[in-house]
Amino acid sequence: MRYQRVLIKLSGRAISGKQEFGFDPDALNHVADEVLGMHARGVQISIVVGGGNIFYGTLAAHWGIERAEADNIGMLGTIVNSLMLRGVLTSHSKGQVEVRVLSAIPVNTVAEPFIRLRAIHHLEKGYIVIFAGGTGNPYVTTDYTAAQRAIETRSDALLFAKNRARGIFTADPQKDPKARFYRRMRYNTILQKELAIIDQPSVILARDHRMPLHLFNFTERGTMLRICQGEDVGTLVSAVDGEVLE
Repeated sequence: MRYQRVLIKLSGRAISGKQEFGFDPDALNHVADEVLGMHARGVQISIVVGGGNIFYGTLAAHWGIERAEADNIGMLGTIVNSLMLRGVLTSHSKGQVEVRVLSAIPVNTVAEPFIRLRAIHHLEKGYIVIFAGGTGNPYVTTDYTAAQRAIETRSDALLFAKNRARGIFTADPQKDPKARFYRRMRYNTILQKELAIIDQPSVILARDHRMPLHLFNFTERGTMLRICQGEDVGTLVSAVDGEVLE
């Protein structure tokens, strides 16, 4: 196994499925199957999930809500999603897999506080750990939270699960038919070309700590396990010497 410990970044869309907001049973079942399948193979797993299926930035702009307040609402949305994931994973595993939610925002009646060494200890014991509440501060995306938590917990890689997006292209393939697909690329290429598929501060943080990033189509079954086993599915972003386009 190439990666023994990974952090998975899920968007709110990953659990809302075909719906614009809320929860989709098929999407949640897919998440549970993929995560528990990896766990059964011995991979230590932590998860950061976004909150876009509950509250999205465009809603804040529509209502004139300032950014700091909107981010606070969004962070609370990630707590709801994390609790839902815990419930689904526990149900699917029939209680055989321990799932813990650690929140950067104190909600001690439903989740543990985020303590870095506690999170690492949970992972070492084979628990699935879900990080909720972002970093606890506004103006920070869940992409950045994922990169920070991956580094803090000594993860081997950060897996960005995208919905119906194969990985990173030179341009938007929906708008540019000549866009080429990156099999492998450097961190700085995302920054220099201002590719918006992931948050730039998270790329900088991953680059500075040499954390490999994998971006792939999460709707395809078994992709995350294949990546952990050594197959480069989707786009690999790392400190590579050369880039591979197709």
